[in-house]
Amino acid sequence: MTNKHYKYLISGLTFVFIIFSLSSNLSAQGIPIPKISLGITEAKSPTEISLGLQVLFLFTVLTLAPSIIMMVTSFIRVVIVFMFIRQALSTQQVPPNQVMIGLAIFITFFIMAPTIAQINEKAVKPFTAGTISVEKAFESALIPLREFMFKNVRDKDLALFLNISKLERPKNRGDVPTYVLIPAFMISELTTGFQMGLLLFIPFIVIDMVVASVLMSMGMIMLPPVMISLPFKLILFIMVDGWNMLTRSIVMSFH
Repeated sequence: MTNKHYKYLISGLTFVFIIFSLSSNLSAQGIPIPKISLGITEAKSPTEISLGLQVLFLFTVLTLAPSIIMMVTSFIRVVIVFMFIRQALSTQQVPPNQVMIGLAIFITFFIMAPTIAQINEKAVKPFTAGTISVEKAFESALIPLREFMFKNVRDKDLALFLNISKLERPKNRGDVPTYVLIPAFMISELTTGFQMGLLLFIPFIVIDMVVASVLMSMGMIMLPPVMISLPFKLILFIMVDGWNMLTRSIVMSFH
């Protein structure tokens, strides 16, 4: 066995020893230790089969929930714009991905706060109070979320998926299926995010071009232009209070 294997073995034995020590101490003090078990048995009735399928569906939804939530909120546009500004500044991994994603998540919470409040009032509270069923709570939660997506989806993208699905022309927004609205909203957010990112690139590209022209005129071909233009980009971004202006523009871009 290698040293790496010995380290893993020692770590595992240490973990087991700690668990047994804690268990014996808790038992000696008279504190009950909960027993957790998970078993799979054969379903003997249609009701049990239905319940098992519901549990399987629930675990699937919970696994995909973070991705689903990100795709139907403002997260797409926010994170794309933040990634574009980092590329435009040529700062490589500064700020790091964890900071950019975390900031995008909290700005998403801020933008989605009114929608979340409506979902809480119309769906979560009545369901926890036992006044509505799961199906009704799901339908009620979709209403504010659909309103948010309708405000930010482009008609062109919505028409694209309606034509692809070969559905009849809807008379109103309520006739548009959610499975059509979500992908239309997603590509609309991607388009808007790239448009905002392109506008952010323009002033920084001008700085790169000016610096590269000056270096070439001075015969300093071997010197990377990015090394010289980076301080000027940062000075410009700081002087215009870039993060404040960028965040304000992102928030105000949502209707």
